[in-house]
Parts: sequence; C-alpha cells; structure tokens
Amino acid sequence: MEMKAPKKMLLMLMAFALVLVSACGGNNSGNAGNGANNPDATNGGTETDKPKAVTLRIAWWGGEPRHDYTMKVIDMYKQQNPHVTIEFEYANYDDYWKKLAPQAAANELPDIIQIDTQNYAQYAGRNQLADLTPFIGKEIDVTDISQNAIDGGKLGDGLYGFNLGVNALGLNYDPALLQKAGIDSIPETFTWDDYIGWAEKAKAAGLYFDNGMRPEVFFGYYLRTLGAKLFNAEGNGLGYEDDKMFVDFFGMLAKLVKDGAVPSPDVLAQIKGAEDSHLVLNQGIGVWQWSNQFVGLQQVANRPLAIASMPGPNMKEGLYLKPSMFFSISQNSKAKEEAAKFINFFVNDIEANKLILGDRGVPVSSKVKEALKEVSTEAQNQVYDYVAWAEENSSLMDPADPIGSAEVFKSLTSLAEQMNYDKISPEDAAKKFRDEATSILKKNK
Repeated sequence: MEMKAPKKMLLMLMAFALVLVSACGGNNSGNAGNGANNPDATNGGTETDKPKAVTLRIAWWGGEPRHDYTMKVIDMYKQQNPHVTIEFEYANYDDYWKKLAPQAAANELPDIIQIDTQNYAQYAGRNQLADLTPFIGKEIDVTDISQNAIDGGKLGDGLYGFNLGVNALGLNYDPALLQKAGIDSIPETFTWDDYIGWAEKAKAAGLYFDNGMRPEVFFGYYLRTLGAKLFNAEGNGLGYEDDKMFVDFFGMLAKLVKDGAVPSPDVLAQIKGAEDSHLVLNQGIGVWQWSNQFVGLQQVANRPLAIASMPGPNMKEGLYLKPSMFFSISQNSKAKEEAAKFINFFVNDIEANKLILGDRGVPVSSKVKEALKEVSTEAQNQVYDYVAWAEENSSLMDPADPIGSAEVFKSLTSLAEQMNYDKISPEDAAKKFRDEATSILKKNK
C-alpha cells in the first residue's frame, strides 16, 4: 500500500508534461522543426518555406548580340533563383511587334515585355500593362535610380514601364570608310546640306552614306528643330500645321534614294539585323540610330567606329535624351511579383550589367553606371561620352506618344516607302498623312 501513492503521482506528472508539450508545440506545425532537425528545411524553415515554382515568359527585340547576352543574364538569374523557370522569345524589331499583336489580342502577352516609347501608350492605354507603382521600393529597388529616370515610364498616374536606360540619336559610322569617301571628319555641328553633300561623295566612292532614316523617329526630330512636334499636347492631333515641313523632309530623303546615295526599300528589306548592315559589310559609311545600339554594331563590325550628332540647324532643340525602352509586366501575368524581381535584377545587378554593357541604354542605376566604368570597353565608353555630351546639348523630350500612335507610324512608314518608290509625291503624301493621322488621333478626344 505504501508504494501505490508514488506510482499514481508519477503517472499524473507524466500526463501533465504531455499536456504542456501539446500546448507549446503540438498545434503549431510552422515551428515543428528547424534546419538542424529537418533535412528538408532551408534557412531554418520547413519544406513549406521554399519559394513556389514559378514560370516567367520574357519577350524582347534586337540583334544577335542582344539575344546572346540576354540569355546569359537569364541563366544567371535562374542560378540564383532555382525556383524560377524562364521561357523567352525574341525577334528583330519589325517581326517582334507582328508577333506581339496577336498575343495581346488573345490576352496571352508574356509576363515581361520589352516595349518602346512609340508603342507604350497603346499597350498601357488599353489596360494590357500592369501598374508597377506597388513594386517600386519593394521588389524593385530604386535606391540608386533618380526619380527622373523612373518617371520616364509614367503615363498619367501610372507607371507601366520601367526605364532600362537612356540614349540619344546620332550617326554611328566608320571613320575609315568616311575617309575613303573623301570626307575628313564630321564636325560637332553640321547641317542637312552637309549631309546631302556627304551622301553624294559616298556614292561617288561606291558607298552608301547610310541606311536611311526610320520615318517615325527622325521626322519627329526634324520637327523639333523647327519648333514643332509630331503630336499635339493633348494627343488628339498632329503637332505641326505647315505641311511644307513634311514635304521638305521626306522630299529630301526620297531624292537621296532616287539618286542611289541611300539604299532602296528593296535593298533595305534584306537587312534583318546588325550583321546585314552595309556598314558591317564595308558597303556603307554609317547608320542613323540610337546610341544604345552602338556597342552591338561595333561588336558585329569588329573594327573601330565613332558616333556623330544629328544634323542642324537647331540641333540642340531637336536632340533629346529618352528612355531607350522599358520592361513592362503584362496585366494578365499570374506572376507579377516575380516578374518585378527579375526587372530589379536586370537594372540593379552589377554582374548582370557587365554582360548587358549598356546595350539597352546608359544604365539608370548610378551604382551600376559607376561600376561599369571600370570594366567598360572602348565602345561602351564612347556611348557614355556621347550621352553625356547629348545631355548638355539637347532639350526636354516630348510626352509619351499618344494612343493610336502605332497606327499613325504605320501610315507614315507606308507613305515614306511609297515616296521612296516614287509612287506618290511628297505633297500628296503630306496631305494623305494628315488626313489619316487626324482620323486616328481624333478618337482620343
């Protein structure tokens, strides 16, 4: 009888201990283990703490150098984020937009889309792009990025694209071929008359001076030198009244084509990328294009090239710095946060930008820009120097192109081609363009 009481007390103590264990941990599965006791745990958590598998689709346009390094950046990101699978698609500029249009119509846009300023308002205005504002300062670190650079992607009250870099228009050219044409150098400032004279000299030397000017880009520049804009401030009409501006600009370009100083549309149609450029093939002196395209062109040409400014008079009023392009997140994306993290990696990671080397514009991150100066190639430093010069010799860029601008540019491109084929006069083309552009833009009222 004396031994029964201690035994009963022992059983009661054991039961009480079990109750304590249950109360402290038995109903809290999130704290049931740690990294030492759970071989599946990561960073002290359980298997449930592992990031969920995510698949991202990314699309961009460009030439082979851009395709190559972008895929390397993607591989770098995947190594650091093994839970992310990335599918990608790319094409040259014209084919890219042809592929994107039906995807947009079917609400099947890639998660991350490379987009330019002329198509930006069209996609954002149709609710096809997500507002990035909620990700700024969170998934996208903007500590070293100026507000001006961020605001380059603003439309109304929303931020629908993140600025990947800034650039400026200019002539990327081969100094040796310039000399071959009997032209000593291109001065810091020159005129349209100088340009026409150089084109004639190049033709006499058996060369093209350039590959022509994309009408939707360079007509806008020309108008700015005359104190006008392509679109009005409201985005519901053209920004110039005198059609003589149109006639003078496109009449000049069409004459250069007719004279054989610039390639015909048939010849230009064969150019699918930088590797097909007449400059690369030693058949042309230069290419009018954005500064961010210089490095890729130089890599393909594999010889010293240079950058010259734009024709004047009033070059400073015409020239401007602009976002080279944006990364946008589609509204239909199911992985917006992960897409924002990739954009953050693309603009802020120094090692990734050592691969990018400013091909998409001079980096917006001051930290990245500073780090790249130590490892930049001569060609990249040429771009930095030119953009810095352009910053001191330019004016504020125009507002984002309005909704419908892509249709306006399509009309302009078609008419420019018809003028170059001598199928329509510049005077008739000017009137037709005004009629078509007005019909498109008046919908924005």
